[in-house]
Amino acid sequence: MTETSPDIRPETAADQAAVEALHDHAFGPGRFVRTASRLREGVPADPDLTLVAIVHGRLAGSVTMTPIVIGRDAALLLGPLAVDPDFENRGIGGMLVRATLARAKAAGHRLVLLVGDASYYGRFGFHRVAPEQVVLPGPVDPRRVLVAELSEGARAAVHGLVGKVG
Repeated sequence: MTETSPDIRPETAADQAAVEALHDHAFGPGRFVRTASRLREGVPADPDLTLVAIVHGRLAGSVTMTPIVIGRDAALLLGPLAVDPDFENRGIGGMLVRATLARAKAAGHRLVLLVGDASYYGRFGFHRVAPEQVVLPGPVDPRRVLVAELSEGARAAVHGLVGKVG
């Protein structure tokens, strides 16, 4: 492992305090009222797809994947994605996104949704979706609702309200 090639692995219980501190620093307390955060509330993240990047024993970044439904179809919600400021601009966020998407595809998942910046996430295969096709249960800028299909045709087939699994 080099500084530009972190150890990317599933998050463990031992990582949780550091990940929470990273999220506090990156997003602040206002993150809990955002629609995407509300969808994650009370739903366990997928332990195989929620990853951390470790550089020289230190948390450099993390990405979370949470199961959701869109209409009646199973999907995943990507986020939050956070990188420690000391490790920014080294490609760690991109490595985490690519790794979790590859794992999700290998596990048979068909679609990943996120609320984010199309100019950043487009390089990973995320595209805007029509507001009438995918409806989130709270306020969100429709230009920031993005999906990546991991299985051909999944993007066109999905339709409905985004909700919690269960």
